[in-house]
Amino acid sequence: MTTRAHSISSTRSADSSDYSDAFETSARSISSVAPTPHVTNQKRHTQQVMRHSSITSSSQGVSSSFLDTGSTEEDVLPSNVNSMEQLEDLPPECLSNDPHRPLRHVDDQHHVFTYSLNPTTYSVALILVVELLERFSFYGIYYTQTLYLTGVYNPDWNPGLNSVAAASFVSTSTAVAYTTPFIGAILADALLGDYWSILAGSIGLYLPGILLVALTSVPYFLGDTFNKPALFTALLFLWPMGTGIIKSVVNVFGAKQFHPILQSNLIEQYYVNFYISINVGALVGITLVPILAQHNVTTAYLLPVSFLALGILIFVSGTPRYVIGKPRGDLHVLNSCTKRTDSKNSKTDPNAPPTIPLSSILRITLLIVPFCIAYSQMPTTFIVQGTVMRKAFGFIDAATMNALDALSVLVFGWITGNVIYPGLAQRGIKLATTTKFAIGSALGALAIAWSLLVEHWIHAAYHHHQNQNDDASVSILWQAPAYMLIGAGEIFAVSAAYEVAFTASAPTTKALASAVNIFCVGGIPNIICIGLYQACEGWAFRSQRGDTNLQHLEDYATAHVGRYFAVLLGILLFGVALNLYPPVRDFVDGTEQQAADLVKTPVLRKPNIVGREANGAATANEQSPLLSKDKAALLQHQNYLKYGKGPVLYKLGSMRAGPSLSHKESKNNAVKKSFIPQLYGGPNEDNV
Repeated sequence: MTTRAHSISSTRSADSSDYSDAFETSARSISSVAPTPHVTNQKRHTQQVMRHSSITSSSQGVSSSFLDTGSTEEDVLPSNVNSMEQLEDLPPECLSNDPHRPLRHVDDQHHVFTYSLNPTTYSVALILVVELLERFSFYGIYYTQTLYLTGVYNPDWNPGLNSVAAASFVSTSTAVAYTTPFIGAILADALLGDYWSILAGSIGLYLPGILLVALTSVPYFLGDTFNKPALFTALLFLWPMGTGIIKSVVNVFGAKQFHPILQSNLIEQYYVNFYISINVGALVGITLVPILAQHNVTTAYLLPVSFLALGILIFVSGTPRYVIGKPRGDLHVLNSCTKRTDSKNSKTDPNAPPTIPLSSILRITLLIVPFCIAYSQMPTTFIVQGTVMRKAFGFIDAATMNALDALSVLVFGWITGNVIYPGLAQRGIKLATTTKFAIGSALGALAIAWSLLVEHWIHAAYHHHQNQNDDASVSILWQAPAYMLIGAGEIFAVSAAYEVAFTASAPTTKALASAVNIFCVGGIPNIICIGLYQACEGWAFRSQRGDTNLQHLEDYATAHVGRYFAVLLGILLFGVALNLYPPVRDFVDGTEQQAADLVKTPVLRKPNIVGREANGAATANEQSPLLSKDKAALLQHQNYLKYGKGPVLYKLGSMRAGPSLSHKESKNNAVKKSFIPQLYGGPNEDNV
């Protein structure tokens, strides 16, 4: 939600103008003549040039003329309102008649919304619990698929897939899950809105999918033989589509429970809490479900079903408390968002602000595909390798080892956000996005190299003992460095990609841009993996007996899985080199700079009108030409950028620690109280 752009009026005070003299002269010369077409083009060009000036709009989505640029502290709206005492200092236009939701906001489409003083306890806590339970359900199923498909959990009742087929199946399921966010984006942005998209995905697809998975594990419940069609429907359609639809919607819905101006500084803590919820749910799910599955896979799979059903009930129970907005985009955006537009070539709206096309976001996020190919090995070939290794402490198996990835994200995320980045900042060093991508790919390459080393130990131990005794196998704990290196790589590669996809996209296509990024994170890499499995099946995954089911040590040790890992290592090293290639770095830097320039909204004087008085009073409420109704999307974009202040989340919680909001920064980005009547209109309008 954004402020109502078409009702905004602005003033240009002398102390708030830090344009260069050249820009002042250019703007003044434009205002001295009538707005002929030639002058209009000149003014438009001046506006584009001045976007590169030092005036930057705040993240609340309002003009720089509405920001505190030297006003007294009493004229500044707070951005952390969470107590009754703070209400006394707010303009009446910011207050509603609802004692439970006393804060009021009017968006650019005249919709009035009310907010709680403490959204975390009022409604957001329910969303956080739902996210925790959903992540438990997702990862409980996700990391046990391979062992379930190959019959490790129940040799007498299973679909009977070999190792290569199971790996391909899991990659296909994952690719579907990471492609369907496009559907979720369309539903959220154009058709249903965030709230109903979450319900549609969870009730209509997600819950029936994992319930069907659990039912297939019950012997003879769905037929005299194992019901493969039911399982394939659940794992290739219902479950991945359900999780894909809601994947990029839930966190945004939670952030929208905060007042976009009066509580903007509280959103950072929300993302931290969201981050914790993801990791707690993932850690418990990855640990508990695989352990239970070793004893009874049906009981293990009914647990995610129960948790997700509970989460849906909790989510629905909070409906009266949620701030539920309407869809902000339309289906036409799918056609226009792939084209770069600017004020020079826009045929439909010559004053429309330039945007970053989704094709540019796609080109940037494609750079993390090599790393994500390595990431995709955790539920597939890492599991296959771990199957022939000795369990640790009698219960830590190949699926349980994936918990180390989540733990690694937590540990390295804290180290990166609190030690590495602050240390670099003190030395004036800021890592470029492509540098982060390269570091992530390098860590992924180290993880694959470590898997190659473990591969050598497995073969050496087998040939040393010359038998298939389990005592000859290597402890599964030797896989730990590979999982931890992948987790560390997520911190740099994936979180940086999410940041670029979010900040560079238009406000009406946030979910769609997120879907593009998610597709590059899990869709494209898993499609590539499917091709690699098939291409390397006879060359790397076939045992001496000609079998591709490698769950026994003899079969695994006589195959050549190390060749497959060598191919992966080459792909990862290519990813490092690609991200360090200067033209690639320049393209990404240029796109990021353009995105930053698009949120700068300098205030220009309007052309003189015959008979207009030349004194300051007559021009005090002039409207910036950059803040007309046509600029609503630009203002909305600035507001959305605020949500990037918190951690940027990816699956298990990879994050980019948001910048701390110092008092000085908060004050400089604050909105002036005196402009609220122009921003919101009259107080106590009917809420919608």
